[in-house]
Amino acid sequence: MVGVKGGLTGPVIKVRNTMGRRLEIFEPFNPPLVRMYVCGPTPYDYTHIGHARTFVAFDGIKRYLELRGYSVLHIQNITDIDDKIINKSRETGEDWRSIADKYARDYLEAMSRLRVNITIHPKVTEHIIDIIEFVKKLVEKGYAYVAKSGSVYFNVDKYPGYGSLSGRRDKQYWNQEEHVTEKLHPYDFALWKAAKPGEPFWESPWGRGRPGWHIECSVMSTKYAGGKLDIHGGASDLIFPHHENERAQSEAYLGEAPWVKYWLHTGYLTIEGEKMSKSLGNIILLRDALNKWGENTLRAWLLSAHYRAQIEYSEQSLKQAQRFVERFRSMIQGLAKLLENPEPSHKLGIEEVQVLREIENITANWHREMSSDFNFSGALREAQKLVNLYYSKIRDNSPTALVLEAYKTALQINKVLAVADDIVHGASSKGLEAKLIELIVEIRSELRRRKEYTLADTIRDKLGELGIILMDYKDRTEWRIK
Repeated sequence: MVGVKGGLTGPVIKVRNTMGRRLEIFEPFNPPLVRMYVCGPTPYDYTHIGHARTFVAFDGIKRYLELRGYSVLHIQNITDIDDKIINKSRETGEDWRSIADKYARDYLEAMSRLRVNITIHPKVTEHIIDIIEFVKKLVEKGYAYVAKSGSVYFNVDKYPGYGSLSGRRDKQYWNQEEHVTEKLHPYDFALWKAAKPGEPFWESPWGRGRPGWHIECSVMSTKYAGGKLDIHGGASDLIFPHHENERAQSEAYLGEAPWVKYWLHTGYLTIEGEKMSKSLGNIILLRDALNKWGENTLRAWLLSAHYRAQIEYSEQSLKQAQRFVERFRSMIQGLAKLLENPEPSHKLGIEEVQVLREIENITANWHREMSSDFNFSGALREAQKLVNLYYSKIRDNSPTALVLEAYKTALQINKVLAVADDIVHGASSKGLEAKLIELIVEIRSELRRRKEYTLADTIRDKLGELGIILMDYKDRTEWRIK
């Protein structure tokens, strides 16, 4: 059992690194800091639940690392200039900036509802100067070249090891999205695209143009992480060419490897076995799903499968998640209520000791699952065991020791699930209120001992107006709320 200094102890955390495709012990460059970058959206349309699958998964990963004592810098970009945005502008006649702003707002509102808390959301259009400087350095170092059109390309042959992240070592599988004759090799990729008539552009040393797709993530991630990344995440379909190209240009720029210590990728969200995509017309908008199921149910469902596994959309699975959330929230509420007036546990019976052992096992198993490459699926099974245990053996007349242990475990689970935050914070608030009332009652008792009855009676009356009833006895004062 090990943990970060000052943090919670637990099993060694292991992650499956896409680079090498093997489990590795998680050891960030500079613990307890974890620098994590996740590829965000291109806002040319409304966010769908396939996007949420990735964003919620990495939020869950971050939350568990924080529970274990790490401090996570979570960076997630917004690609607010791209071919898709430009094409949408042509199709609709709407200004490309308005399109990007409109759908970026939709994305941000959805993330807020799903409680995906990101440290910084850099936008491409606000980092053009940074991108130009990055590209200039790659040209100066001989990794990039300027074509006659004014476009700048990364020379893939200059970078050894290209293809090792994706497993595509054969050059015939390196084809890029740009099929133009001015490139030295068909698999070279654009860092800077020369402006075409009617397209948005920025001035650069190579003429008017705009950033390529891949360069933005390298620039913004290295800028805000200060160089290297501990975790780079995204959906599986970004491994090639996007992440392969990011890795090549970033390590060429920095002059050292690895740029990223752990590459993590999420599995697809499917509907009837097909990956969700606009071309298949099987898109479910995130805002529609949120309105139908609510943020708690949707978040729990998205965290019900291992982040690397494929997750299948179905009404049945969402109803199961909805039922779990209802029971989980009710459990936390019930445990908090039982702890409002705790009594010391001086002795536990044999059955109660067994329940205590069951809680301890659930806690240990939950951490074991989360530490094993963030296995949300296995962790959720342990959360369900805790819920079942609460309803069968804890909620009626249990000693405070059992209630407290169950509550502590529930809070750890909710740190990742985040489906009962309102209840947890409400319970904390009530606990503070009770302590404040106790303090006021103690001060009033001291005033009575000093025979300052007028002020003591005023306090009693004021508390009564607030619904707090005081009952004076010979040696003590008790209180209750109406």
